[in-house]
Amino acid sequence: MGRKIYVESYGCSLQKGEAGLYVNGIMENGDVIVQSPEDADIRVIGTCAVIRKTENHMLERIGSLSETGPTRVIGCLPPVSMNTINMKNVEMMSPLEFRDLYKGGFDDVEIHDPSILDGIPINQGCTGSCNYCISRVARGKLLSRNADKICGQVKMQVERGIREVRISSLDTSAYGKDTGVRLPQLVDKICSIPMEFKLRVGMMEPKNTSEILGGLMASYENSHVFKFLHLPVQSGDDRILEAMNREYGISQYFDIVERFRGQFPDSVLSTDIISGYPDDDEESFEKTMRMLEKSSPDIINITRFSPRQYTKDFPRNPPPSNLVKRWTQEYSRLHHEILEKRLDLQLGKVKKVMVTEHGKNNSSVCRDEAYRPVVVPGSVELYSSHDVEIVEASGTYLIGKIVG
Repeated sequence: MGRKIYVESYGCSLQKGEAGLYVNGIMENGDVIVQSPEDADIRVIGTCAVIRKTENHMLERIGSLSETGPTRVIGCLPPVSMNTINMKNVEMMSPLEFRDLYKGGFDDVEIHDPSILDGIPINQGCTGSCNYCISRVARGKLLSRNADKICGQVKMQVERGIREVRISSLDTSAYGKDTGVRLPQLVDKICSIPMEFKLRVGMMEPKNTSEILGGLMASYENSHVFKFLHLPVQSGDDRILEAMNREYGISQYFDIVERFRGQFPDSVLSTDIISGYPDDDEESFEKTMRMLEKSSPDIINITRFSPRQYTKDFPRNPPPSNLVKRWTQEYSRLHHEILEKRLDLQLGKVKKVMVTEHGKNNSSVCRDEAYRPVVVPGSVELYSSHDVEIVEASGTYLIGKIVG
């Protein structure tokens, strides 16, 4: 009889993809995934340390899991907290072990259970040196995985019934800068797999995206690819971007957005904002608001600045909390306005969608060609494709009815 394995992960899609691929890698014949840590022989937790509040939550959760039995900790937390976590039943993956996953450790992992694989990690680390970023410290320099190995795991996912494939990293646009096989070539190779699936490409930093933009837009023309772009800008003020050491100006961000929206008018744009960076003031806030109004992202991930040990910005303090609170609220208010307008533009359209999950109250959640969520009534076959008329916009998603 096989072992019972429990897995949970936090943070970005890369963390979740790593945890899922790691667990698939340790699975043997007869092993099964269980839904409760109390029922498990092995517990694995993929951790995030992007802000202090998240790290504290991770430590609490690790402590709870360890009380139920042996617990393996992977992800960003071990490299930055190796000497501070000393709990019974806890085994921390060392930084060298973590790096080795991207030096071949992940390459020949067979996908036993695709349900726990949120996405396929394609590269470790990044090429940037942002002054606030603990993830860069935790993960180190760029290590890109072999394109053929990635494609093999995509194929395994699809063969096992998955039709929504995701590739992820801290910066997918950095993929291959160390090997010569860049992201557009990887996307083309994945899309050449002669099977039915849709591909969502993960977060891309503006600096590296600019370098490959022409090839990337050509790759995005493929019908396999969701017309979805996650491009974190962090601020609308060049002065703040320079203080962060982001290595690009706001004009580069606009160039990418205009090119993407021009070529794919019905696309979805996602971005990230840091509210209350140490150099932020009313002027930078206003510039960021104008940037958001101009680029109109469908998704805006807003994070308050959190000083992290081992980063250059650790000794620095954010602006007064009352200012940061107001700026954050204003960013959120503007986001709701932008999203409402962009969703309203979809009303009355008939769109091709794919069912990706079953929702609440006997409904099904679909994704359109740009990865917008569309809810339809009834329990519809998973991964089936349909033409749907958009009849209502509700907060953060669309409501449709199947036609034809």
